[in-house]
Formats: sequence, C-alpha cells, structure tokens
Amino acid sequence: MLLQHDTIIAVADGRAIRVFRNAGTTTAPRLEEKPEPKLTADGHGSGGRHHSSSANPDAHQLDEDAYAASVAAWLNAEIVAGRIASLVIVAPPRTLGELRRHYHPELGRRLLAEVGRELTEATAPQILAAIGAAG
Repeated sequence: MLLQHDTIIAVADGRAIRVFRNAGTTTAPRLEEKPEPKLTADGHGSGGRHHSSSANPDAHQLDEDAYAASVAAWLNAEIVAGRIASLVIVAPPRTLGELRRHYHPELGRRLLAEVGRELTEATAPQILAAIGAAG
C-alpha cells in the first residue's frame, strides 16, 4: 500500500495508542511519531455486552473495549475537525472490531486501510512493513 504524504497512522490496542504521520513521500514514506493524544473516558459504557466467562476469561476486556471506544472518539473528532485527511489504523483484530463499532461515517470515508496486527511496541520501519504487506 502506498501512503500519501500527511497520512495519519494510528497504532492502537486496548491499552495504548501511538500516532504517526507520513512525513515522507508516497514512494518513500517516513513515519514521524506525534505526541500521544489526550483521550477522554467517553467509552466506558462500551463493551457492556461482554462478560467474563470461560469463552472470554479476560477480566480486563471491558476496560480494553472502553479504551478502544475512546480511541475511536478521538479519531472521529480529528476527522470531523479536518485535522486528518487520510487514515490507516493498525490494531489487533479484537480491538479493530471494537473500534469499528464507533466509527463516524466521515472516518469511514477517509480510512485507507485497517491492518489487523498488534504493533504498539513496534518500530516505525516494522509498522511500515506491516502496512506494505497488508496493501
């Protein structure tokens, strides 16, 4: 996948988010990490449909779902305010599912790709490689 200049890459999981901007070109991308966004606790009602059980033994799942909802709320606000023109989201499949539940329609129009991988601890070159492999 080719990333246009200024494309935002949000790398998230149920506990952390890292945000990058393509400061390079389409053919020679260079990820520049931006400051960690300030998230609100708007998502704490999210994940109420999940219950701890043998099928879903993670007691922290509700908190992770709430965090993902907060990430989606921040991304939605940035998109609607016009601060993000194009977006790629990298997150584990479970987190992507929760994020999708909260996408604003405009986010859907500006979303170039979703990459179902856990990469919050990855380096910028590893993130670029995963995006390239997905596209």
